[in-house]
Amino acid sequence: MSFYHSLMSRKFQRRTLFIKHSNGGAWKPYVFCVLVLIALVYGAIFLWPVVPSTSNFPEGASYKVKIAPQSGLSAISKQLSDQGISANIATVQIASRALFVGSKIKPGTYLFAPRASLGNILLQVARGDRVRESLAIIPGMTIWQLRALIDKHPALIHQTRGMSSKELLQAIGLSYPGDEGLFYPDTYIFDPDDSDISIYRRASQAMQKQLSTAWELRDLKSPVKTPYELLILSSIVEKETGRSCDRSLVAAVFINRLDLNMPLQTDPTVIYGIGPKFDGNLRKTDLRKDSPYNTYMHKGLPPTPIAMTSKESLQAVIHPAKSDAIFFVARGDGSSHFSKTLKEHESAVDQFQRKRTAPSKSN
Repeated sequence: MSFYHSLMSRKFQRRTLFIKHSNGGAWKPYVFCVLVLIALVYGAIFLWPVVPSTSNFPEGASYKVKIAPQSGLSAISKQLSDQGISANIATVQIASRALFVGSKIKPGTYLFAPRASLGNILLQVARGDRVRESLAIIPGMTIWQLRALIDKHPALIHQTRGMSSKELLQAIGLSYPGDEGLFYPDTYIFDPDDSDISIYRRASQAMQKQLSTAWELRDLKSPVKTPYELLILSSIVEKETGRSCDRSLVAAVFINRLDLNMPLQTDPTVIYGIGPKFDGNLRKTDLRKDSPYNTYMHKGLPPTPIAMTSKESLQAVIHPAKSDAIFFVARGDGSSHFSKTLKEHESAVDQFQRKRTAPSKSN
């Protein structure tokens, strides 16, 4: 190879190396620009606050927005806009794709912090971190008390107000002589604007499940012949029990009385027969009034439960204590004294009633 060709070859190699080096660094500005653009997008998503209209929400306060079921991004954008939140479709779509939450949106009512960013709003909706409401059904509560409680709950859509007992049962798909005792005591969590029918339905399904389980595990020698009779007697035990440890003994007394064909003679059934107008004072005249719920006058169980019963009372009836007691009287401290004979019972009544009426002594 000549000197000229050798020199030209070296120049070409140096130029080639220079070109490769130059091309290898040319992409860096573009990458930098892309990274800056991504940072700006995410910064806008997470730092730019979404300010609700002050005509819809007080300035500086948290605000609630409802997302309807099966909403797409465009529908969500419209729902936000309709409720006073400035969020156009393009912005919502870009933000949701950047955060990979487009298919994870969950319906419900959400409470957003004041000046929350669109990114935080979308992440909260994707997590399903929504507002939840609750309603507690207490053991021993009557249907009148339960319906009043549900009727006045501000977060429910009320569809059962004014419904009769029969209409309510039809609405939740049940067939019983009445609606008393059919709803399981528990705390029910729900979304705002749920229907009150959904609460009744969930509570009745929970009670049916508890009742079915208890019925399968019952003592076969019990005088209780149907699941509904089990529910009735359990409700009486619920109302008669001051302490949970007495439940199985109270149940044993009533079961012994049923076995002996004795009237139950229990005040709570008479009180239930009087109804919501009961003033808290049970009189002797009340005990002489004929009613299907007067267990002093009628043997056997009343026609329906008298309250919402707990799982513990169901268990007490299906597995009562082994006892020959057929009487009990309240001691005045929440517990009861149990007796096998009328003489023993009358002595206990005299003792505990005298104790309650005795004047207190000052020191």
